[in-house]
Amino acid sequence: MTAFTLEIPSGAWADRFSRRLLVTASPACAGTGFALWTFFPSYPAFTAGFVLWGAGGALRSGALQALVYEELRRLGRAGSYARLIGRSEALGTTAVMLSTALTSPVLAFGGYQAVGIASVAATAAATLAALSLPESRGRPEPGTSYLRVLRAGITEVRGTKGVPRLLGLVAVLSGVDAMDEYLPLLAQATGVPTPAVPLLLLVVSAGSAVGGWLAGRGTRFLVPVIFTGGVSLAAGALIADALHPSGMVLVAVTFGIFSWANAAADAALQDSVGDDARATVTSVAGFGIEVVAVLIFAGYAFGSTWLSPGPLFAIAAIPYVLIATGFRHVARAQPATDEDEGEDDEPDAAA
Repeated sequence: MTAFTLEIPSGAWADRFSRRLLVTASPACAGTGFALWTFFPSYPAFTAGFVLWGAGGALRSGALQALVYEELRRLGRAGSYARLIGRSEALGTTAVMLSTALTSPVLAFGGYQAVGIASVAATAAATLAALSLPESRGRPEPGTSYLRVLRAGITEVRGTKGVPRLLGLVAVLSGVDAMDEYLPLLAQATGVPTPAVPLLLLVVSAGSAVGGWLAGRGTRFLVPVIFTGGVSLAAGALIADALHPSGMVLVAVTFGIFSWANAAADAALQDSVGDDARATVTSVAGFGIEVVAVLIFAGYAFGSTWLSPGPLFAIAAIPYVLIATGFRHVARAQPATDEDEGEDDEPDAAA
């Protein structure tokens, strides 16, 4: 509820005031929530912590993308956006993998409180890192009200050609992140012993990280690659459900594809909107991501009454195949990749 309520208003706030301020406040909110959980464990403290965690996610969404894109554009390197965002996501995935591996020894050493203190320290470090980000954007013109900025963003969403379609694409591609919640069930359906389940999840995480690291390359093939990802997800899930752990390799390929494609779609969205309402428009995409996630949670809960994880994942792959078909004739001009990457692609067409 917190994320839904604050998602779009926080984007307009970032456009009206400071993107860096919101990006800095995001981990600080989460860290405060973790501190409440660690030092004052109780139902009220956990409730407040979840509210703060949701608020932190909403504050970051939209503001970070707007800040990074505009600073790159001022340096004449807007074409690096997809690569930079993709690699940051890849590093984030790798960090999650490492922190998960560290959880057991830290828990054995100092218990729940040690894990909580480490979590607070991590968010404090993220806050300091956010403070170091540049923000050369000037303030809006005097007299520009918050409501005016919010209306401008909504108008751009409704009136700019191609933006609603791109918002939908970003939201649906991010649905894979919600499906991640059910990967342990799919891995368990392969029939491997329970201790081996984390190893299969590690394979999928590695695939996602590789996809993020390759972001910004080959975006002219976005539509057929999304189609391939949908087919790969369905095939891998059904193979895994048939007691073949090898199916998780195809699932890992899918997560890598969608990580790569999501960065490309995000870059296309940033190329299509103006600076004055960039964070607001991107927050609308964030709101869509929340909606898709809730639909996936509800769909899985309903479908699990009759179906095992494999068929449920296969059904979830159908929209991606349909999306790829629908976007076949939608194109945008993609800036050439920077010379320092050694790419010499011509401006290419991507969704």
